[in-house]
Amino acid sequence: MTDLEMSALRAQAEGGDSDAIDQLVEIAAELGDLATLERLANQGSSTAADQLIESAAEVGDFAILERLAGQGNRTAAEVLEELTAE
Repeated sequence: MTDLEMSALRAQAEGGDSDAIDQLVEIAAELGDLATLERLANQGSSTAADQLIESAAEVGDFAILERLAGQGNRTAAEVLEELTAE
């Protein structure tokens, strides 16, 4: 995907296009782009939040998991508990 195509996709996502959001989540997950996943999750995408939790757990980013858990995300809290119990 070219930079121009990515810019267009981001603009569509910013406009609330759920297909564009889903596509950005997929691309960000593939690239390990936790910042984009977190931004999309903060904008209300539950798909991005779920992927962010999975990706953060994979790389051991406890700060993200703690932040999400602190915001009331039960899945993040459960994953964080599992990882710290190991």
